[in-house]
Amino acid sequence: MSKIRVAIAGVGNCASSLVQGIEYYRSGTNGHKQEEHLGLMNYDLGGYLPEDIEVVAAFDIDKRKVGERFDVAVMAKPNCVLPIYNVTLPKSKVKVEMGPVLDGLSEHMKDFPADRTFAVANKKPANVEKVLRDSGAEILINYLPVGSQQATENYAEVCLKTGISFINCMPVFIVSNQEWAKRFEQKRIPCIGDDIKSQVGATIVHRVLTKLFNDRGMQIDRTYQLNTGGNTDFLNMLNRTRLLSKKISKTAAVQSQMTVPLEDENIHIGPSDYVPWQNDNKVCYLRMEGRGFAGFPINLELRLSVEDSPNSAGCAIDAIRACRVARDRKIGGPLISISSYTMKHPPKQIPDTEAKELVKKFIQGTCPR
Repeated sequence: MSKIRVAIAGVGNCASSLVQGIEYYRSGTNGHKQEEHLGLMNYDLGGYLPEDIEVVAAFDIDKRKVGERFDVAVMAKPNCVLPIYNVTLPKSKVKVEMGPVLDGLSEHMKDFPADRTFAVANKKPANVEKVLRDSGAEILINYLPVGSQQATENYAEVCLKTGISFINCMPVFIVSNQEWAKRFEQKRIPCIGDDIKSQVGATIVHRVLTKLFNDRGMQIDRTYQLNTGGNTDFLNMLNRTRLLSKKISKTAAVQSQMTVPLEDENIHIGPSDYVPWQNDNKVCYLRMEGRGFAGFPINLELRLSVEDSPNSAGCAIDAIRACRVARDRKIGGPLISISSYTMKHPPKQIPDTEAKELVKKFIQGTCPR
């Protein structure tokens, strides 16, 4: 199979975990083959292995990354992801290009130490369309900060102009927006989104427990999910004005598992606070209050601790390969099965076990999307 040529917008922790993971699963790493299925939902997806993914272009706005080799940039500050043991990234031929800033940077970020936040490069933005065309990229992965509405739409427009697929890993609604989805459908360009899930993270655990309550006849009366972390994603989200789509995305992911959705006052799901020393570690505090047989109460409390960025990379690596399968098959528009399985706010909310089966059928060619 040929390489899957991807471009990345936002060379942050998620991008770092993804490319380190690709190298981890590469055959022959450190003289032996890594365990094929360790930490992967699919090792072979439609004939494509993790190592078939190749980064051919990258965009960022930080002066410590712009102009650097890609393998150097993904390890530069303010990235704080834990390095994968025994993985050394090969020298990349890709230079990180200056992306358009637009609304990709929140004003409050400048009030924090430089090693914790962005330091915007004093450079003219590159011609994104030209860079993508020259690189031969087939797929653009969007890892921009939460709240980057204009910047995300800018990259989506370029994808429509160039015929490049768009995988939207952050909560600006493109693939789940009917107007944008129609445009990708008309151009016959496959796209996946919006807002990537973790393999086993706060949202997926909350969804599964919600469905468990529902399937077992338990009435949920109220619930919350509070998250803390110390990476730039959590720092960025201290600006609450950038959180609207994020809260909608996370809340809809959980509400969709209920027969009767809760009133707004009885459900709170979203980031809680930024704790610098947590770095890329994310801690979720989850509480569910409900009633069971004869109205007797049931209360559930859970604490989940995960490394945030590697957790999302486990979903991104499948989304990328499924997107390439769709391109091979000349399928255009939103990919419903893989979006529902790997994204919080897909075009159609489908229970996770059902979405998993639909992805299997898509890979086998018996489910069109």
